[in-house]
Amino acid sequence: MSEVVREVESESLKESFPCECICDQQAREAKLIQSSLLPTKGLRHECVEIAFRFIPFSNVAGDFADFFRLPDGLVGIYLGDVVGKGLPAAMYGALVMGTLRGIHKTGTDTAHVLGLLNERLVQRPISGRFCSTLYALFNPATRELIFSNAGMPHPLLISGTACQKLGEGGFPSGMFQGATYERHVVQLGPGDCVLFATDGLHELRNREGVEFCTAQMQDVWAQCQCKSATESLDFVFDRQLAFSDGSPPDDDITAVVLKVLP
Repeated sequence: MSEVVREVESESLKESFPCECICDQQAREAKLIQSSLLPTKGLRHECVEIAFRFIPFSNVAGDFADFFRLPDGLVGIYLGDVVGKGLPAAMYGALVMGTLRGIHKTGTDTAHVLGLLNERLVQRPISGRFCSTLYALFNPATRELIFSNAGMPHPLLISGTACQKLGEGGFPSGMFQGATYERHVVQLGPGDCVLFATDGLHELRNREGVEFCTAQMQDVWAQCQCKSATESLDFVFDRQLAFSDGSPPDDDITAVVLKVLP
């Protein structure tokens, strides 16, 4: 093909598909691909109900989450938050999810899963990229929740009238070679509810710059004891919207609620 023909075709393509249209199309495709990696609905299995909310800051997000039944009868949950926003963060998040999916379905211990995830990400480092990650297992037979945390906000448990933070943090995935993680075990009972959320929800600010978590999160969550998982999420996000007084969030927001059924 002659250079003249190439130039003519190139100019024709530019006229037919302006850069703005191509970018818009790519953004739509990226959003579609990311949505295919996320849960399409909640989960109800034996004595547990799980609900989910995902609100990206832009077309795509650096947040991710999934929950699923495992062959041994356990229910797995993971969620994460990649440093940064937009398409680069979403691409790294897809890498983390793909790596996790190659590990977790063996029913391996949660601390080992996060340790192995960290090592695999460190082996192929991407400058400036790492990811806070939490992986949990729930046993419907014993109502035991086991989880490990790599830099995510502490899960919040409501049991009776009490609301408390669970576990400890840890180094984000992909940040340091050789990082190890704690294994936390929590005995849940009928009616107990656990909120897992990225920092976009915890650190949401109102017009005065006050953080939602600091001012209201525990009080709001404590009012969800008698609500279903879905109702709890609706209540939290309704209160979050009222708290922000119309101020748009400046980060991706992802939340997963696990409710032990009576």
